Amino acid sequence: MASQQNCTEPNREDLPLVLLHYQPPFDIHIFKHHLRPYFRLLDPSELPEPTNPFSSRAKSLRALVSVGIFPVTRETLSLLPSLELVVGSSAGVNHIDLQECRRRGIAVTNTGPAFCEDAADYAVALLIDVLRRLSACDRYVRDGLWPEKGDYPLALKLGGKRVGIVGLGNIGSEVAKRLLAFGCSIAYNSRRKKDSVSFPYYANVSDLATNSDVLILCCPLTDETRHMINKDAMNALGKEGVIINIGRGALVDEKELVQFLVNGDIRGAGLDVFENEPHVPEKLYALDNVVLSPHRAVITPESFEAAVKLVLANLKAFFSNEPLLSPVQN
Repeated sequence: MASQQNCTEPNREDLPLVLLHYQPPFDIHIFKHHLRPYFRLLDPSELPEPTNPFSSRAKSLRALVSVGIFPVTRETLSLLPSLELVVGSSAGVNHIDLQECRRRGIAVTNTGPAFCEDAADYAVALLIDVLRRLSACDRYVRDGLWPEKGDYPLALKLGGKRVGIVGLGNIGSEVAKRLLAFGCSIAYNSRRKKDSVSFPYYANVSDLATNSDVLILCCPLTDETRHMINKDAMNALGKEGVIINIGRGALVDEKELVQFLVNGDIRGAGLDVFENEPHVPEKLYALDNVVLSPHRAVITPESFEAAVKLVLANLKAFFSNEPLLSPVQN
């Protein structure tokens, strides 16, 4: 029986070698559970060499899985001369040196499709919370202020709002779909105009802000998008404007945003991401027109499971010489 079993089971030494790149104590059990049947996994935390833990295997490593947002730097990539693929496990890839990957012809994937529906739900939830003041009303009741001060002030409706989406990719498109059902009108800013949609397109984000009541930020963080929502964009949005950010904190000039909110120069904000996480500007804590969230927009048990399966699918496609499922476009 043992000999028959050995004949049917694949020799693990014949399986492709994949490097797991992460920062302990990140729990990668679920990744190992899904990937181990198909690949030999190289986990640097389990190896003895402290300086370059995969030096003896570097020449044969063709694929790296970037777990979480632990940086994949030029220095890391330089240790892997045969690398052909970086598989990201997050929607954003600003922690990966894309310029160096492009220079070396290394393909990069992300898991945006796995997270887009949950992230879109969260963006809409933040917007409703900011407009209707749900969190503020909750605090008002819990603090015993209703009997003392009477009814809470009226808040704003969502229907009919002009929503400008910055980044009409997987997540932005799902946000648009949901807000159309609420009766909102949609416009967008993106790297280029999309022929597949009929929404008005603005090449300049300040022009989009001028024609919007709400800006929802769904785009990746790059050198070009860093602080794209600056003083000029916020002035263009105006005193009645609302900013929702589920992208990356540095898409917004955070210091300017705090001043605009404190001074009442925009109506409110729903923020799931910040420039210096996990640190949040303390001036925001006391503002009832601001909803704060600890970078949870994309993460549910269901989306995390889907992301791990997408990582597996991209690896299988790569080692089978098939098209990648979620490549990051240059």
